[in-house]
Amino acid sequence: MKNYKQLSETERETIFLLLYLGLTAKGIAEFLERSTSTISRELRRNSKDGEYSCLSAHRSALRRQSNTQRKPLKVTSGSAVEEYVLRKLRLRWSPRQISIKILEEMDVKISHETIYQYIYVQAKGELKKELISYLRQRKPKRKSRKGEVEKRGTIPDMISIHQRPAEVEDRNIPGHWEGDLVVGKDHQSAVGTLVERTTRYLIVVPLKTKDAESVRKEFAKALSTLPSCLTKTLTYDRGKEMTEHAKFTAATQMKVYFCDPHSPWQRGSNENTNGLLRGFFPKGTDFNKVSKKDLLWAQEALNERPRETLGYRTPKEKLNALILEHQKNALSS
Repeated sequence: MKNYKQLSETERETIFLLLYLGLTAKGIAEFLERSTSTISRELRRNSKDGEYSCLSAHRSALRRQSNTQRKPLKVTSGSAVEEYVLRKLRLRWSPRQISIKILEEMDVKISHETIYQYIYVQAKGELKKELISYLRQRKPKRKSRKGEVEKRGTIPDMISIHQRPAEVEDRNIPGHWEGDLVVGKDHQSAVGTLVERTTRYLIVVPLKTKDAESVRKEFAKALSTLPSCLTKTLTYDRGKEMTEHAKFTAATQMKVYFCDPHSPWQRGSNENTNGLLRGFFPKGTDFNKVSKKDLLWAQEALNERPRETLGYRTPKEKLNALILEHQKNALSS
């Protein structure tokens, strides 16, 4: 008799999708090549009011796993934690991003240093080479960043991300955006990107120059067509192009909150979307030679792409639904 193997996160996501498609526990078991009793127990244990949550189910499984361990949770071979870490590394997530999101998504506390130890010490041979290739620096050995200081100039009157309203975190309330520049060849050109956190809707902002005044004016212009309920805050990194944030706030009524140094995961939706945009405009692209029509085409292509995190709806569908709801509320009031 084969040893029992715990359901993986991927299997739980598949269960959720197959339930949505109308399959029974027996049908799901056949699809996953699992016993019907395993699927039935999973649904019974993790359904509330008849609704199954794959995220909640996996969190609960990880909690049970961690409670049975005597030592602090590490990236152990064959564990659900290792599966999560490997999957996110292959998506080019940084160890720090992974450590933040695994706590949020699975209620597992594991430091980014532990993940680096897994990559550089635990992993061997070809696996080690593969994992290092997913890191941004891709260095065969780690170099300590102790004592590293922020080299970019400071921005006057910055408001820290730690002062940002709590409602921004859970993504339930729309209107909170993340912004950045995607820089072109030899840092001589750029386009702006604005991503709404709830819908993941992307606005690509053409820029003739990437100085603070141009960025401020073009960002404000790009957001001016949206209803006020969808323009509440903007989270940005410490790029000098946002030096005129106070004028931007005066023009848009959107407060700008700045991330910590070297913390791209604090605007993770924007970072992820920038990576998707690079699929259309690879590194080395001269954006001065890219037409507005081509930028708009890439924007539409990404906004009309179904997203798993949105229940396989598109960012455009989600944003249009919010705008329609706003219009209905305005007419009824």
